[in-house]
Amino acid sequence: MTSFNDREKSYEKKFALDEELQFKSTARRNKLLGLWAAEKMGLSGDDAQTYAREVVKADLEEPGEEDVFRKIRADFDGKSVDQSDHQIRRAMADFMTEAVRQIEAEAKA
Repeated sequence: MTSFNDREKSYEKKFALDEELQFKSTARRNKLLGLWAAEKMGLSGDDAQTYAREVVKADLEEPGEEDVFRKIRADFDGKSVDQSDHQIRRAMADFMTEAVRQIEAEAKA
């Protein structure tokens, strides 16, 4: 019975760690995505950082990443930035990969 309880606790810890990694990765991805989008819209410096924070906050509106996509799409449309839906989604995927890589590298350091 002790072995079962130990295994259960181990799974619970792994689940919590995986959830934390997912949350951090998504937040990092959104920041990187926001900085990328800011650059496309001609923002730099503090304005780019502020915009990136807005993108991170946009992800809290609803579960999933569609709220982030809609924000970027609407902002690009408002500024006449020529990026397709596919390009935005590709950037989201690429930045998620980069975010996970960065967080894993920081954990090893």
